[in-house]
Amino acid sequence: MLRLIAQFPEPVAASTFFNTINPPDFERSATEEDPRRVAWHEKQFDLYQAVLDLHDGGLIRIVHPANGARPDLMEATAAGYDALA
Repeated sequence: MLRLIAQFPEPVAASTFFNTINPPDFERSATEEDPRRVAWHEKQFDLYQAVLDLHDGGLIRIVHPANGARPDLMEATAAGYDALA
């Protein structure tokens, strides 16, 4: 996640990358109880937690707070770039 955020040329919503990291592997018509859909949802929550952990660890920062029309836009910090080096 950190690498994807750091490589993006401008501040980005971290959720932009969630389906790249964890693409759905179920049909759109799958029920909410479908085990594949449930597993996908759980992984999505894990990705949100990863974003919080990166932020709490000082590796990414919010450049533009969410405003109701879009989510927080983030970028890597100097410490984030150092962690990738």
